[in-house]
Amino acid sequence: MGEVNFMQEEDIRLETTRARFANVVKRHAQLTERLSRDSDKMIFERLQKEFEAARASQSQEINLDGEQWNDGLLATVREQVHMEADRKTTSGDANDMPTSHFQEKVTYRVGNKVICCLEGTRIGILYETSFAGEPCELYHCVLESKSFLEKMTVLEHTIPFFLPIREVENDLLSSNAMRFIDHIGELLQAYVDRREQVRLVKELYGNQIGELYHSLPYHMIEFVLEDSDCKVTVSLRYPDLVSVLPTRVKVLAWPMHQYKKSHTSSAGAMGSQPIPARLSYAEDALRTMSLPEAYAEIVLNLQQALQQMFQGGSPC
Repeated sequence: MGEVNFMQEEDIRLETTRARFANVVKRHAQLTERLSRDSDKMIFERLQKEFEAARASQSQEINLDGEQWNDGLLATVREQVHMEADRKTTSGDANDMPTSHFQEKVTYRVGNKVICCLEGTRIGILYETSFAGEPCELYHCVLESKSFLEKMTVLEHTIPFFLPIREVENDLLSSNAMRFIDHIGELLQAYVDRREQVRLVKELYGNQIGELYHSLPYHMIEFVLEDSDCKVTVSLRYPDLVSVLPTRVKVLAWPMHQYKKSHTSSAGAMGSQPIPARLSYAEDALRTMSLPEAYAEIVLNLQQALQQMFQGGSPC
């Protein structure tokens, strides 16, 4: 009787989880529609054209490695944009004064970031994301300060609204602008990586997955693997949004009624077997491998793990 109550309670929890994520999926669709509106597209297109024009007008692009990217270099970029703005204000026309060595425009590339000077007292950061060596989306962030001595602020950007750019701005931009720029790049790349891992799993194994839910930043992922002998539920959590591997993982195997019935005679101790049972090998794989790799590992060893648990009566 206690076992039946336990199963009923777990079923209720599963239904609650499914309902919650169904609402998340619905909200995701609504927000996706909102993001696709003309105004959002216009902001992206306008900034993309401005960034392209700024890069085209630069005299050179310098690749920076390691320690070359530092607070001193960022201070130099800030000084350049303010000097250029002052020069244009003084001359009244950008073309009135000949270009000198001190007015040379330089773009800096640091990993997946391109930093350039925009019109006025603005600094533009272009973030290039990728997955498995293939380029993905571009994102923009425009910083501005009223004077060289004032702190910078985020003027506008094309970063997804569900990533915490304003929180990061409040925490880092005024005290460590370089770390702010780097951290936003890490957030974007990790988000794209998690999203593409889910896309690839659906593409490769979609016919094996019964249900799949995820949050907007893909920091909560849940799916169900339908097997002839059991149902496997997978729950992944990424508390750190710059992580591409989950730190909180739960994989549960739920024996199907037919499977339990056919093995009752050969597994006399099964009545005491906890239901559901955790698949430790699967949880370890998900913590250490990309989602598509871990999924393949789980499926490859699933039957053996189930036999050990439900026939041998020993926990996984």
